[in-house]
Amino acid sequence: MLIDFGASIFERSLYDGDSNSVLDRDVQGESIGSRLHRFTFGENPVAAENCKKFVALADEQSARPRILVVGGAKIGSGADALYANPSLDVVGTDVFSSPNTVLVADAHKLPFVDGSFDGVWIQAVLEHVLEPAEVVSEIHRVLREDGLVYAETPFMQQVHERAYDFTRFTQSGHRWLFRNFSEISAGPVTGGGVSLLWSIRYLFRTLGVGDGASRIAALPFFWLRFLDGFSTGRAKAVAASGLFFLGRRSNEALSPGSMPHYYNSQT
Repeated sequence: MLIDFGASIFERSLYDGDSNSVLDRDVQGESIGSRLHRFTFGENPVAAENCKKFVALADEQSARPRILVVGGAKIGSGADALYANPSLDVVGTDVFSSPNTVLVADAHKLPFVDGSFDGVWIQAVLEHVLEPAEVVSEIHRVLREDGLVYAETPFMQQVHERAYDFTRFTQSGHRWLFRNFSEISAGPVTGGGVSLLWSIRYLFRTLGVGDGASRIAALPFFWLRFLDGFSTGRAKAVAASGLFFLGRRSNEALSPGSMPHYYNSQT
C-alpha cells in the first residue's frame, strides 16, 4: 500500500477492512445491482474495439509492452483484451485491493520512475480524483516516449461514488485535459439515450426512492439506450454520457487558441 495519507482524501483507518475499500465494491460485477445496471444501460459500446486497437499499437512498440491500469481493481467494461493477451505485462493499481491490484496507490502520486510504461489505461477514474490534471501529468511522466494512453470519463452522469465523485468533462474539456498528448481517436462512449437513462434513474432517487429501487424503476426505459445507435458526430458528443480519448505522449502541448478549431472540427 503506497498512499501518502497526509495528502490524500482517504484516512488510514479506512483501510483496516479485508478489501481496503472505503465503499462496498462488487469487483466481479455479479451482484443484483450490477446485473440490473448492465441490463438497463447495456455494455460499453466502444471500449472493446478501442482496447483491441490500444493493444495492437502497444505491440508495435515493444516485444512485451508494459501497461499500467489506473483504477484496475475491477476490470473495466470492454477491457478484457488487456488481461487475455499474454504478450502484455499488466500492472494494476487502485485505491483498494482486489485480485487485479498489484499496488494500492494514489494516482496523484504514481509510485513509478519516469518512462516506466508503454501504455496507461484509465477507465472511469478521472471523475473520482481531486486533481485530474495532476493525475494526467503523472500518466505523462510514467509513459515512455510515444507511449499510449486510453481514458474514458463521464460527462452527463450524476454522482455515483458518493463523497468520492468530483468532476465531469465535455469532449473539448477532455481533450484539453490531455493537451500534452497527440490524439489518435476520441469521441463519445454513449450518447443522449444513456444520459437520459441516468437522469430517469436519479429522478426517482430525488423522489425518495432508494438506490436499489431506482434501478428497478429505470428498467422499463432501457430501450432509450438504443437511440444512441442513430446519433452521430458532434450532436452525440454534446449529449454524451461519457467520452473516450486515445492518444500518444507528446512533448508539444495544444495551444489554448486551438480549442475552438477542435470543437468546430467535430462533424
